[in-house]
Amino acid sequence: MAPPATRFLVLSDIHANGTALDAVLEAAAARWDRAVCLGDLVGYGPDPNEVIERIRTLGATAIRGNHDKAGCGLDEAEDFNDIARQAVMWTRQQLHPENRDYLRKLPAGPLEVDGVVLVHGSLHDEDEYVFAPAQALPGLLDAPTPVCFFGHTHFQSGFSFRDGKLEVLHLHPASTVQFTALRIEPGTRYLLNPGSVGQPRDGDPRAAFAIADLVHHVVEFWRVPYDVRAVQQRMRRAGLPEPLVLRLSHGR
Repeated sequence: MAPPATRFLVLSDIHANGTALDAVLEAAAARWDRAVCLGDLVGYGPDPNEVIERIRTLGATAIRGNHDKAGCGLDEAEDFNDIARQAVMWTRQQLHPENRDYLRKLPAGPLEVDGVVLVHGSLHDEDEYVFAPAQALPGLLDAPTPVCFFGHTHFQSGFSFRDGKLEVLHLHPASTVQFTALRIEPGTRYLLNPGSVGQPRDGDPRAAFAIADLVHHVVEFWRVPYDVRAVQQRMRRAGLPEPLVLRLSHGR
């Protein structure tokens, strides 16, 4: 039996952006023992097969996101907007059978892994967007571990709860630095979002991820630049919707 991981590479919302994923893995090299992914490996971007194969090669523990369900046909994307639905249909046409099968078999969150909990949206609803403290509180109270990681919003952010007090955590590193660190305090519960690898929406186009060393009680929230223009060129060649292409430049 493998020993518990001491350092997690926490990825989320890669969205078929292989160039951003490569930049993240290069920046994180030798800093982690176990990779986890909070869902949405595919959708929006031009590299669905490449991203899935890279995650599989890493041996990452992954849960599904709403775009994974739609991309492999488990969900019909009826609540997606027209642009997102176009990307879903393109993704379905591109997926290799073995990668489609991989997405179909991804578990829903919550999933407990070596003392942390992974969810895509929220603890109680895998498709819920958690932006506000009131939305975060049920997960903070009910998670079976003190630290729970969530994705889906594409915002690098978090919440903490201790002694009846809920706080919003500002975890986005400044544009001049690569990462900011959060000290994990005993007796405090945390709901933490590493941000989006492949399609940030918090105003920073850099790829986002986290490295969690819970033995030493610290989580680092990282941002790294990548070749956005190269991804945009592949998206245009694939015929993906132009608004999805343009938003990569602005992180919106």
